[in-house]
Amino acid sequence: MMTRAEELLSSIFGFDAFRPGQAEIVAAVAAGRDTLAIMPTGGGKSLCFQLPALMGRGVTVVISPLIALMRDQVRSLREAGVEAGALTSGNTEEETEAVFAGLDEGRLKLLYMAPERLASGATLALLRRIRTSLIAVDEAHCVSQWGHDFRPDYLRIGALKRALNVPLAAFTATADEETRAEIVTRLFDGRAPETFLRGFDRPNIHLAFQVKDQPRRQILGFAAVRKGQSGIVYCGTRAKTETLARALIEAGHLACAYHGGMEAEARRDVESRFQREDGLIVVATVAFGMGIDKPDIRWVAHADLPKSIEAYYQEIGRAGRDGAAAETLALYGPDDIRFRRTQIDEGLAPADRKAADHARLNALLGLAEATGCRRQRLLSYFGEVAEPCGNCDLCDRPPELFDGTEAVRKALSAILRTGESFGAAHLIDILTGSATEKVRDRGHDGLPTFGVGRDLPKAEWQAVFRQMMGHDLIRPDPERHGAFRMTEAARPILRGEARVTLRRDTIRGAALKPVVKTLVAEEDAPLLSALKAKRRALAEAARVPAYVIFPDRTLIDMAERRPRTLDEMAQVSGVGAKKLESYGPAFLAVIAGEAARIHPARVKLAGRAAGALFDRLMATQAELARGEDGTGKHLSCTHATLRRIAEARPATIADLERIAGLGSQKLDRFGSAFLAVLAEG
Repeated sequence: MMTRAEELLSSIFGFDAFRPGQAEIVAAVAAGRDTLAIMPTGGGKSLCFQLPALMGRGVTVVISPLIALMRDQVRSLREAGVEAGALTSGNTEEETEAVFAGLDEGRLKLLYMAPERLASGATLALLRRIRTSLIAVDEAHCVSQWGHDFRPDYLRIGALKRALNVPLAAFTATADEETRAEIVTRLFDGRAPETFLRGFDRPNIHLAFQVKDQPRRQILGFAAVRKGQSGIVYCGTRAKTETLARALIEAGHLACAYHGGMEAEARRDVESRFQREDGLIVVATVAFGMGIDKPDIRWVAHADLPKSIEAYYQEIGRAGRDGAAAETLALYGPDDIRFRRTQIDEGLAPADRKAADHARLNALLGLAEATGCRRQRLLSYFGEVAEPCGNCDLCDRPPELFDGTEAVRKALSAILRTGESFGAAHLIDILTGSATEKVRDRGHDGLPTFGVGRDLPKAEWQAVFRQMMGHDLIRPDPERHGAFRMTEAARPILRGEARVTLRRDTIRGAALKPVVKTLVAEEDAPLLSALKAKRRALAEAARVPAYVIFPDRTLIDMAERRPRTLDEMAQVSGVGAKKLESYGPAFLAVIAGEAARIHPARVKLAGRAAGALFDRLMATQAELARGEDGTGKHLSCTHATLRRIAEARPATIADLERIAGLGSQKLDRFGSAFLAVLAEG
């Protein structure tokens, strides 16, 4: 027998089952227990407080950090038939009045608000008056004063919980042990809530890293084979977002830049475009993303190394939130590492915090230079054990390994013999026997280690030092201007008691040929395109983001199932009762009409460049069917003929006649026009 939660899950949200871990969290929150849930991005956190809100009495107040995120969730809930509202600084007067009216009439079940609103004395009185029954805190890691997303007003939430005397449910996707302890202290007054750690794995996301080798070319190449798919490119500097966005536009992509130096209105415009438009690429600093609840981001690229392994995990987590396949690429090189080290060293944190941040960056380098499955390495950082994933670049193509023990011992010897007082560049000069002025002035050309590393060029030594940091054998010392200091983990290697394996392929930077990834089988691709076009038209008419109508995952299920009746449409994942009523007939018409009109010859070209040529040849033929003046005899070629032309791409009239077997009348009518289409590509 279905529970109340399962009934609402099906009737309101259109899902026939909970995702792993959701049911237990919903039960705990609905029972009024204080709850802390650490769930992977895209794991369905919002459902874990939205469902209990619909099951209980009173109003659930949701504290969320960004206006864009709140507005999107409210829109999605209303589309599903749920009464919800948001009180934000971005509201119009009419919107705010409508929210208050809904509260006064007892209709609203969920009220979203920004943490800054808690500073107002009137807020507490309002929340008491509307009979608040639950506080839900999204992005709970924002309460951590040392986190990269710290929001001071999150510190007021604990006092609000005490004043209202109601349960609190806190949700986050990124929280190491230290941050979890801080959340418990600040939000739950130190009393341990019921805690759910629901795994950090996002198996649908493909992980990949590459050493920088003409990074602009690498990013443009990665984007080129994903043209038309929504993506984010993260950059380390504001200036780089603008230059890379221009390069993408020049390469024919829909792209725009986003960074904290832009005017607020310009930033809002980019956020709005990204939510509404299919296929837009945003090139951004980390200022972009936490409030973006777009489920069909198909890829995330890092043009520069992220700040830490937590930051990397959170940023790639913005891809594939609909559960469909998504891809990532992170580029890294010596300059990135120096830049990130400098950011840490020049920060205002105390020495122990800086040391911890250097260790986190080392952990990220360890992921970048991993010798086995990346997902195993990433999950082990968060305390999880996993099997090789088969969905990362190192599972696709195992790395080239070598015994790096001797090279590492030479490097450690150079570090110790120079008093742990220098960084990589000077140490590499010593190892390779480069008698620079700095080396000579310090007498380092007389050290036993001078020149012992001549067997490796400088670029390879850079990679050795990078991998030593990844293995956490050495760390920059913040109090000695980034000079390398040996860790305890290195001592067994130096003493000959342990060996270390390194990667040679990252040194040589072997480039992998990119492969185009598709969301559905070839035969379903044209129907998926037609469903997306219908979704876009409905979204533009309603002035909402496309995924508010249906996310990609639902359209993929539709394209694969091809429902013929409303009963069958109701079985599609993500189609609840309200959406079935609102949009079911429109999408059924597309499936019945568009799918039926797709000729088998065109279906065979789905997902190939020849498919687009076929469509343009069809359009050209339709224009010239009765000649240029529209008064001639009606002529046309068969679909099979047009398919042969699109696949063979003849370049001359003679080739066209030979391949397509066209008679003189059709050659005269269509020949030159067809060749012009083919020449355009």
